[in-house]
Amino acid sequence: MVPEILKNIIKNYNEEEAAMVKRAYRIAESELKGIERGNNSPFIGHPLGVVSIISEIGLVADSITAVFLHEANRFKAENPSELNKTTLFKSYSSNFPNDVVEIVTGLNNIASIKLQETNLDAERYRKLIVSYSSDPRVILIKLADRMEVMRNLDLLPASKHKSKIMETMLLYIPLAHQLGLYRIKSELEDLFLKYAEPEQYRAITNNLKATKRDRDQLMKRFVNPLKDKLSRNGINYTLKARTKSAYSIWKKMQTQKISFENVHDVFAIRFIIDSPPERAKEQELCWKVYSLVTEEYQPDTSRLRDWITIPKENGYESLHTTVQYKEGVSVEVQIRTTRMDYEAEHGHASHWSYKGIKSESGVSSWLDRVRTLMQDGDALKYKQVSPILLNEIFVFTPTGDLRQLSEGATVLDFAFDIHTNLGIKCSGGRVNGKMVSIKERLKTGDVVEIISNKNQKPTADWLNIAVTSKARSKIRQRLKKEENKRAYAGREILERRLKNWKIEINDEILHSLIKKFKHKTINEFYSAIGDGAINMIELKEYLSEDKKQEKAADTPEKVIKSTIKEDSSDYLIIDGKLGNVDYRMAKCCNPIFGDEVFGFVTIREGIKIHRISCPNAARLIEAYPYRIQKVKWRENLSKGSFQVTLRIIADGDFATTNKVITAVNLFKASIRSFNVNEKRGAFEITMQLYVPNNLELDKIMASLKKLGYVRQVTRL
Repeated sequence: MVPEILKNIIKNYNEEEAAMVKRAYRIAESELKGIERGNNSPFIGHPLGVVSIISEIGLVADSITAVFLHEANRFKAENPSELNKTTLFKSYSSNFPNDVVEIVTGLNNIASIKLQETNLDAERYRKLIVSYSSDPRVILIKLADRMEVMRNLDLLPASKHKSKIMETMLLYIPLAHQLGLYRIKSELEDLFLKYAEPEQYRAITNNLKATKRDRDQLMKRFVNPLKDKLSRNGINYTLKARTKSAYSIWKKMQTQKISFENVHDVFAIRFIIDSPPERAKEQELCWKVYSLVTEEYQPDTSRLRDWITIPKENGYESLHTTVQYKEGVSVEVQIRTTRMDYEAEHGHASHWSYKGIKSESGVSSWLDRVRTLMQDGDALKYKQVSPILLNEIFVFTPTGDLRQLSEGATVLDFAFDIHTNLGIKCSGGRVNGKMVSIKERLKTGDVVEIISNKNQKPTADWLNIAVTSKARSKIRQRLKKEENKRAYAGREILERRLKNWKIEINDEILHSLIKKFKHKTINEFYSAIGDGAINMIELKEYLSEDKKQEKAADTPEKVIKSTIKEDSSDYLIIDGKLGNVDYRMAKCCNPIFGDEVFGFVTIREGIKIHRISCPNAARLIEAYPYRIQKVKWRENLSKGSFQVTLRIIADGDFATTNKVITAVNLFKASIRSFNVNEKRGAFEITMQLYVPNNLELDKIMASLKKLGYVRQVTRL
């Protein structure tokens, strides 16, 4: 038999709609038979309460049918995540319209969310609820469901009260706020206060009841003279009056640390003025109304808020003032135009925004569309909103912890989201109890358990599997770390072999080896040696052949030495007096004590001392052989310091620079300047030093080259 409450709801439905609702009710009544609420009343009372609320909102037959079908299916699966797989649910697809089945699917999905009393991430859960609500009616039904639960919270076990109260405040009140369902929002807030702060709630509601008659009389007496003034000035307006809710009063009492009697805006009126949408005219009319109000009543100038001349950052426009009425009673008055009121309620400066309720990109625009449909009366009967595209998915750990990932995320991404070490050791997973590989793509609502292996190591292929920036970054870091380890080992192997072969190597030969074996960086080259990918016999043959070619032809340095020897038998002795007018150190190569050097006689700057390996040496010798001066350092030069510039290529992070500085400071060197640039995943460090001689410089360069993260050290 159909209960009276349902009869009243369906009495205006057509025959087909009424029959569908009745059929769904009978299914629910049959499936829920014997199931009771906390007060031993039949559980069917819950869906009946929900449909009563949603019918008041404006939802009709499809939504009411979906509520009964969802509740009928609610206890049919041991695991809530399986609600859309039950035999009963599968039968709906052939017996009810598709849009009804879609609503039930969304409600079942939301029912599968395991909200934890701790670690409740409100923003993520609100996004998750909306992501399940491809049909706008789903989220409206969930709000009505929560309203019914909070109205009857005493029927639930006391152990569940705390979680329901917190979920209501963090999840459902903000959603009602965003949808513009202010009656539902206000009631949910008051119900929250009723159970969260019962004594405060009783005190405030009793005060409101005790003063209701006085407020009603006050409203009439307060508004009448204002109506007359506005009418005489030809101002057309709409008047709204409201009494602050118990929760809003409590919130203000807590924030301002005041008593109920000192809450000035328990009673407020709002004048909404008809005006052309011209800013100058709007401001003129608003200030005109303000002047009429303040002519009649004494204003508290300290409480004037002018958001018309300078709107709030979010666009909110209105004049707020508080005036004194008879017997010391304060009344808040808000003045705005029709356009301003619409913007405040529905536009950029909507009520939920200027009250500080955070909105997520995408979610708020979707909710705005829901609100538009609701304001379109019967539109909810026929229209649907397309699923929101959040580009995100929401998945759970086995303990119910919610994780938010990028769309297309895999098991590997999930593992790195939990912890980097778990990601590195990830070898697979279980999704909804089923074994899967690390490549398995996840979808919203999946319950994921990671399987790890201590011998597992990341490979370059993992970068083709992971899609989240966190996972990809951590994989690259680990791959680079492993490469550095192999490079360090490879460098030691090469140095040991070269020593055995009695072959000396410099930066030029090293770069030719990198090119010969087709590697992009010195680190890759060393790593390949460490991996055994480079044939050391082939490498030795290449170096031996190169050495033969070197012997066959004089190097530029030898040509320079020979030229100098032929042109002069007298030496210029270089001592520690670097300011000596006779000679200066060439800035192009910055010679230091111990370098093989020669002098070049300039026209205006005396003799410039160059290193024999200077990039300009060959050109100077060839073009100006008569200006070449043989020079040598004074033996056992005890004083003086020389500037030198080093370029260091290193891996790691910015902490690497500190390690390089520490290494240099171990020697007789003074750092003059230090510059770091990041290029292609490596750090290029340019360092200017003062050193006493080239022997000390050689020690510094050798020490730096031994650091595992240093790829290259070059003297400029």
